[in-house]
Amino acid sequence: MTIKRSILSSILALACNLVFVYVIYFLCRAIYLFENWSAFSEGLGALSFNNVLNGCFKFDTSAILYTNAFYAVMMLLPLGVKENISYQKIAKWIFLLVNSIAVIVNLCDAVYFQYTGRRTTVSVFQEFSNDNNILDVFGIELVRHWYLFLAGILLIVLLKIFYLSPTGKSNFNYKSYKVKYYGVQTICLSLFILITIGGIRGGFTKAVRPITISNANQYVNRPVEAALVLNTPFSILRSIGKNVFKDPKYFTREELENVYSPIHYPSDSIQSEKKNVVVLIMESFAREYIGYYNEYKGFTEFTDSLLKKSLTFEYTFSNGRKSIDGMPSVLSGIPRFNEPFFLTPASMNDVSGIAGELQNWGYYTAFFHGAENGSMGFEAFARKTGYQDYFGRTEYNNDNRFEGDKDFDGTWAIWDEEFMQFYALKMTEMKEPFMTTLFSASSHHPYKVPSKYENRFKDEAGDNNPLHKCIRYVDYCLQEFFKTAEKQPWYKNTIFVITADHTNIVSEEEYNTDLGLYAVPIFFYDPSGTLPIGIKEGIAQQTDIMPTILNLLGYDKTYLAFGKDLIHTEADKTWAVNQENGVYQFIKGDYVVQMTEDTQIKGVYDFKKDWMLKNNLTGKIGKKEQELQQELKAIIQDYMIRMVEDKLTVKSAE
Repeated sequence: MTIKRSILSSILALACNLVFVYVIYFLCRAIYLFENWSAFSEGLGALSFNNVLNGCFKFDTSAILYTNAFYAVMMLLPLGVKENISYQKIAKWIFLLVNSIAVIVNLCDAVYFQYTGRRTTVSVFQEFSNDNNILDVFGIELVRHWYLFLAGILLIVLLKIFYLSPTGKSNFNYKSYKVKYYGVQTICLSLFILITIGGIRGGFTKAVRPITISNANQYVNRPVEAALVLNTPFSILRSIGKNVFKDPKYFTREELENVYSPIHYPSDSIQSEKKNVVVLIMESFAREYIGYYNEYKGFTEFTDSLLKKSLTFEYTFSNGRKSIDGMPSVLSGIPRFNEPFFLTPASMNDVSGIAGELQNWGYYTAFFHGAENGSMGFEAFARKTGYQDYFGRTEYNNDNRFEGDKDFDGTWAIWDEEFMQFYALKMTEMKEPFMTTLFSASSHHPYKVPSKYENRFKDEAGDNNPLHKCIRYVDYCLQEFFKTAEKQPWYKNTIFVITADHTNIVSEEEYNTDLGLYAVPIFFYDPSGTLPIGIKEGIAQQTDIMPTILNLLGYDKTYLAFGKDLIHTEADKTWAVNQENGVYQFIKGDYVVQMTEDTQIKGVYDFKKDWMLKNNLTGKIGKKEQELQQELKAIIQDYMIRMVEDKLTVKSAE
């Protein structure tokens, strides 16, 4: 499409093209919504349409002006060369390229959302930087979501069709206008610069700071709904080079020490018992899938039987939504705030964990993950936190007891059955006491099971969750692991901890909530029978695993972990914390408090009576709300200070 040539034609074409980009972003958001309808549908009726629309416009404006700034300057430069047909063709293709990329990342993120519950940030490029199979995964998702591929092509074609060009069949003779031409172009460029500054910042007043991802929460009711207001180009651009951790200065240092401290001291009456420790972090093994925790059968017959002999807790939560969130939480007692810990500059801090503490106490430590060595940054984190040895796909392939590459699943890792047998046998070769961790892999995209089990573990009729068959397979792998383990000499002198890194695809309504999306199993099993058995009252989180294990062993040194000993802590003093889209969620006692980064309370709920979080009690529970908010603020501030000042170990904090 072309526009009649005049001194304003480039300006009008720019305005029309940018307006059409808003339409494209709206269509991308509509697709995002419908692709993830189950995550948003329940709360849509409670949202203010005008409020959400205002938020969408603000974030889209920022993203559109960010991404189209170069194109806009090309169209507004007070230079005659821009009236050349060739120049305008270059400008057109820059416009199409930039906005096609925006379409692609928005639609790709519509799929990735189901795994993270938020818009993607720049950290995703670090997260998968060591994985060579991303193109394979992308290809599988392309086939599975072919309709999004077609939608993307259609939107890009529409961009091209409706692109308004100021060029006709010949160059525009701007010289006949001279002063008027240059004056108008200069004024318009100046106005655009002012508009761009205000648009990118999110407003023009002095009180307005540049909007960030967390600002989206002011337009919605639930943290997960912030993804609807945001767009992916904005989320990526605004997270580039961001100062992830900053002391919020809620308290003075003296006040902070009186409210909260993550330092754990040994008991005077402590008795040491150096048992082996085996931590099993099961990929995507959400509480939703486990019948023992629910009123329905579930998909984990063996795990259910193991839980009947184990110690677990009334409410059990993860501290994040991705694998790289789970690693620091489970193994080092470090929750995820803002970004995955070991994708931030703070990952260079001095940091320890269960392995590091026990290594210094005479334990041998090793980490097992069946993927390519270096995948997801697990090996680097494991070695940094005190694991002496790492066993990945390379070590498995070098073990002549197994089939090596023949046991590779074709995408991510060695199948769990074979790798867990390798794990069990390798522990028999270790000197006791040892502390080991396995991070499983098979209950993962692309949701396949070994061909020999395709008839045994398959998609059931009417079951729209492709992960369920993988969960049944991994439950079987656990059963086979324990069959082998119980024959080993180290078995009865071992404490087993089983949890999941995060939740995954949700099928049950009660798990599609701000709490349910973090509900993972956490349980302790001791074959010797020294642990209590059953469901203990209270709240457990991944960061509690480290202090619970160390206290069970009678660890006699001071250490740091953002959790508590679940065995010896009274139920009403247990708590859990997580954060997503700029909203912190603090669960303690009967209540869950949701607070934004600027300390605004978005919600207070009696979650034991109101699991679906329908009745907001903000301002209705008296001093209790302030007490919970103060404790949450202290946890956040202590965390931020330690990240900034490199005080994540007792030694570094001295």
